[in-house]
Amino acid sequence: MENYGKKRLTAEIRKKASDLAFDCFGIARARALSEREPILKKWIDEGMNDMMGYLAREPRIRLNPALLVPGAKSVIVTGTNYYSENSQKKAGVPVISRYSYGKDYHDIIIPKLRELFNFIKSKVPDVDGRVCCDSGQVHEKAWASEAGLGWQGRHSILINRDFGSYIFIGILILTTELDYDEPFSEDLCGECRLCIEACPTGAINNNRTIDTRKCIANLTLYKRGPIPPEIIPKLERRIYGCDKCQEVCPWNKRAVDSKIPEFKLPQEIAEMEPEDWLMLTKENFQRLFSGHPIGRKDFDQLKENIRKVMET
Repeated sequence: MENYGKKRLTAEIRKKASDLAFDCFGIARARALSEREPILKKWIDEGMNDMMGYLAREPRIRLNPALLVPGAKSVIVTGTNYYSENSQKKAGVPVISRYSYGKDYHDIIIPKLRELFNFIKSKVPDVDGRVCCDSGQVHEKAWASEAGLGWQGRHSILINRDFGSYIFIGILILTTELDYDEPFSEDLCGECRLCIEACPTGAINNNRTIDTRKCIANLTLYKRGPIPPEIIPKLERRIYGCDKCQEVCPWNKRAVDSKIPEFKLPQEIAEMEPEDWLMLTKENFQRLFSGHPIGRKDFDQLKENIRKVMET
């Protein structure tokens, strides 16, 4: 590293990240985020992580990258806009979350992060690191704020000034020092509580956390078995995920179409009529949604969800 130069390396990393089509990028100094531990611990102790047991495993590791990558000194954070201007066009259809419109984000972002890591290793061969994209014990939204990408909104989701909250976060933890960005310290939600008021099930807490036991996204994405009958009328025909809190956020008026084609909703899905969803076969489901997040959903359970929401 002494022969390369921290400033030069940082500049080249930023250039490479731009070439890889990341929409926003920042670098934070690796440290223990001990100030966030009480809220995380309380959230876990009260069972608000529900079935997502992985979120409760060793919470201190989520807050301290050095416990995940020994000798960690830097945390690179990338943001990728996934907003699709093309959306479901027909009235009365079952609704899917925007994040599931396109191809699985893991398959798009993780290879880009690995390419960035390999680029860094070509400059600093002895660097160690780890790539994460909703796939490791990392408090991603907290690190995004630390790296200056934005702030955690009342709905708990990262909000960026330029792109709003329709953003996938990528993390690269490194054992080399870089030039660091200033943490984002402003709370630009102000007095706005639109997301809290709009949540159909009251799942948004006042401390910027989510009670996933009530969250429609959790209930339709991860919960095994039928959706509780009392929740069905509150789904507003959502069968996979929920964007309600993001849809009402004023910052998402700034949302622009993703420059990554794989994140855009295919026209055939956009044009599906209510009858197309009701008559969806397993073969068509696999053809339309293979490689999409929704493609991982159990088909029979999805069909049952479709039937139930179409009856309301």
